[in-house]
Amino acid sequence: MSRTVLVSGANRGIGLAFAGQLLTRGDHVIATCRHPGKAAALNALGGEHPGRLHVLPLDVASEKSRAELIRELPLVLGEDGRLDLVINNAGVLHSGERFGQLRQETLEDSLRINAIGPLLLAQAVASLLRDGDGVAEGAGEAVNQASIGERLDRLPGALGNTNRTVIANLSSQLGSIAGVTRFGAPSYAISKAAQNMASAQLAQALAARGIVVLSLHPGWVQTDMGGEKAPDAPADVVAGMLRLIDAATPAQSGGFFDWRGEALSW
Repeated sequence: MSRTVLVSGANRGIGLAFAGQLLTRGDHVIATCRHPGKAAALNALGGEHPGRLHVLPLDVASEKSRAELIRELPLVLGEDGRLDLVINNAGVLHSGERFGQLRQETLEDSLRINAIGPLLLAQAVASLLRDGDGVAEGAGEAVNQASIGERLDRLPGALGNTNRTVIANLSSQLGSIAGVTRFGAPSYAISKAAQNMASAQLAQALAARGIVVLSLHPGWVQTDMGGEKAPDAPADVVAGMLRLIDAATPAQSGGFFDWRGEALSW
């Protein structure tokens, strides 16, 4: 069964890979980025999948831009008017930060784009999300990361077989407080830790509707952000994350996982 999916930051890297794989498997994709006219690779997917890709402008950190997207969405959602999956992928990594030279502007920009924007986007589209098939026993309770990781790992999760509504927030292991071993990328790490809390809060807010919220770490990926020395290809990472998204149930909502399904420490 095809789904209707909203992907932010879809013009390149992981977001573009998500759009391509979702279209290939038959889903309808609403892909957003700040400058659609410059998103050549993304727009090319529209020609390959006629009628199933809509590219809309979105600056996830801008209240005005989010409001404009909400006004546009009903025009492209069709008769059903519902979203089945939201992939909060847009993000920023400021490089070259050094202790003693940290700037408030950089910290605030990272928080706006990586944590505040995704949460407020999810809130803005909440009324357009399809309710889940049912609420699993224990949904909305405290998440046991280890047991959830084990259950996720055992699920078959064939691509495209789910009827559940999911919000997938792309986070980072750098946002794990337990995993801190050095000083590095502070504005990114702080904002991703905040995003993880936002995901856990969002999971609680949407639990009664059977909507699953996942915080996913894609790893070190060969993108403009990750660089060419990164070990993992976007296509492999996205395929893994889609498998987790398809397999997830309300019992997993609020969990933090890497793209292979391993539970991560907060």
